[in-house]
Order: sequence, then C-alpha cells, then structure tokens
Amino acid sequence: MCRECGCSVNHTHEKPAEDKKTLEVFTKILDANDRQAQENREHFDEHGIYCINLMSSPGAGKTSLLEKTIELLRNELRIGVIEGDLETSRDAERIKSKGAPAYQITTGSACHLDAFMVHEGIHHLPLEDLDVVFVENVGNLVCPASYDVGAHLNVVLLSVTEGDDKPEKYPVMFKSADLMLITKTDLLPYVDFSVERAVSCARKIKPSMDFIALSVKTGEGLENWMDYLRFKIKVYKGVVR
Repeated sequence: MCRECGCSVNHTHEKPAEDKKTLEVFTKILDANDRQAQENREHFDEHGIYCINLMSSPGAGKTSLLEKTIELLRNELRIGVIEGDLETSRDAERIKSKGAPAYQITTGSACHLDAFMVHEGIHHLPLEDLDVVFVENVGNLVCPASYDVGAHLNVVLLSVTEGDDKPEKYPVMFKSADLMLITKTDLLPYVDFSVERAVSCARKIKPSMDFIALSVKTGEGLENWMDYLRFKIKVYKGVVR
C-alpha cells in the first residue's frame, strides 16, 4: 500500500489524534486530485477525446482486452493507452506492438494511478491524432476506486476465476464503475461462478450499472463490447442522445 493512499487508515495502531490527522491529509490529497482530474477531463474534451478508465484485480485481462479492442477497431477509432504498473513497461510494449501509442507509468509502490500521473501521461500521447484514450489502472480492487483520473467512463473487469462475490466484498470499486465486464467466460465450465449472481450483487450496489460478459480467447461477447464503445463515443460526440 502506498503512503498517500487512504487504505492504511484505521488499519494501523495509530492513536485517534494521529488517525484524524491521517484522514485530514487524505481528504486534502483527494481534493487536489479531483481538481486535477477535472483539468484532465477538460484537456481531453478540448481534443474531442473520450477517456475510459479500466480497473480490476491483477490478471483479470485488461491488457489482453485492450489488445483485442485495438485490433477490432483499428479502422474505426484511433486509440491511445496510458498504462499503470508498479514496475516494468511490458504492458505498454504489448500495446505498441498492436500499433497504438502508449505511455507507461511505473508507480513504484503506489497501488493506483491518480489524476496527476494521468496528466503526465496525457502529455506523452499524440492527442491530436486520437479519438479514445484508455487508462489501464494498477491491478487492485480497492484504491483505484477512490481516485478520479479524469475519465468519462469507469469500467471494472471481473474475471470468472475471481469468484462472483467480489462486488459484495469490494463495494466501493463496483459503486464507482459504470460498466462491469465479466471476463474469461471460456473458463465458466471449470469454475464455480454464476454470471447472474455477480450481476445481481453488483446491481444491489449500483442499480444503473451496465454489464457485458465476454472472452478475449473465444471472442464471445466482444462484439457487444465494441457496440457499447461505439455507442458511448457517439453519445459523447453528440451524434446520438
């Protein structure tokens, strides 16, 4: 866990006064982050770019989904990616190999991307040549939910290998999401996972949440994901209402 994140609050042996001070500092950090996030959104809007924040546990399939999305939409949309990981630039390299510009942010010990990190990434992408920017957040179902990065859409991926109870266990993350992607559905015959139960749990937390079940490996549900992106971008650009 990182020093500036609120995940350590009430999980230490701090005295009440120290805990209160920690909360005050965390609140100031979030306020500053929210101001920067709004600036990020305005910057995207100036260039007519739709920004999507992808969040999930490690291994849920964010990078694989991005690779396939770039492949399927390369003739329709110009996509750029801001990658977040504690170390290595492997994910950015994978994205670049698909022909899309990408910028890697290595956070060191930080368990999430914040608006200031994304602001840095914005200035390393050719915005004038892009229609969509994906932010692939650090793999974590806790801390990224607290930090607005300036995206227009928040998406959480839930792999069937993780269990259908994750929305109940991590309600803040799923409450922050506009769309839940249930990934790796090709593994459903081999795991104890109910898509219906996962969706029901998520919608108890956020009734308006959309969901799509898909498999990058088999292609199941990918066209639904493509259509969803097309629709959201058309709404953003005012083509449909």
